[in-house]
Amino acid sequence: MTTVALALALSVVVGLSLGLLGGGGSILMVPLLVYVTGLDAREAIAASLVVVGVTAAVGAAGHARAGRVRWRTGLIFGLAGMAGAFVGGLVGARLPAQVLLVAFALMMTVTAVAMLRGRREIDPAEQHSELPVARVLLDGAVVGLVTGLVGAGGGFLVVPALALLGGLPMGVAVGTSLLVIALKSLAGLAGYLTTVSLDWTLVGAITVAAVLGSLAGTRLVDRIPADALRRGFGWFVLAMGAFVLVQQAPDAIRVPGLLVLAAVAVSMAGCAAWVASCPLRRVGRPGAA
Repeated sequence: MTTVALALALSVVVGLSLGLLGGGGSILMVPLLVYVTGLDAREAIAASLVVVGVTAAVGAAGHARAGRVRWRTGLIFGLAGMAGAFVGGLVGARLPAQVLLVAFALMMTVTAVAMLRGRREIDPAEQHSELPVARVLLDGAVVGLVTGLVGAGGGFLVVPALALLGGLPMGVAVGTSLLVIALKSLAGLAGYLTTVSLDWTLVGAITVAAVLGSLAGTRLVDRIPADALRRGFGWFVLAMGAFVLVQQAPDAIRVPGLLVLAAVAVSMAGCAAWVASCPLRRVGRPGAA
């Protein structure tokens, strides 16, 4: 009971970060489910797809009411993403847990770096005036494959793709990305459910907690400096990714690996603090994941 209460409390925090940052928090759901509730990696990824999908759908509904969802573009990208996510879910459900957790830790690292850099503004000259359907289908399938495999929403990949390929303004790209994430999370979940069973009572409670946290975060978004929050959260996600990698490493290389990761983190922090041309110093809008 104490474990469940802790998981629910942490789910609210994850949802809060989603509401505050517009994304990124869902990347923490898998390690939360693995290390707090004790779920197997496959079950944790499948459960995270439920949380990500429902939370994204709630967010997309809010953006749709404000007119910030481009349905045609979102559905084309989303349907391709669903195909990729279903395949990713089928593959992921049959991979060893250690492989999945290592892949997920690498995804956490990429997400953390994207959050630290911030979301760059899209040059209008780079955008397509007409929707390149073939490229959108290809990108959607690839991003969907990643989502289905590791259970993360991949918003940091979807938003720039929608802005560049779909020619969408950033605010509309964010709203449309939530529709895409909801669709491909559903398909990824379907792939996992071919071999994985879930405790739906636990998953439902965690999903409700995350959604409530997300709604609370949305209300607080104007009261907290978003850039400082994004960067702090990015470093936390990076640390969690390193923790998962170290946990999955063989005992013989665990300590040397930890030292290497610490050295890399110090180098990144030094780059961000003192190197004027460091990519990590780019300031942008909050990243999504």
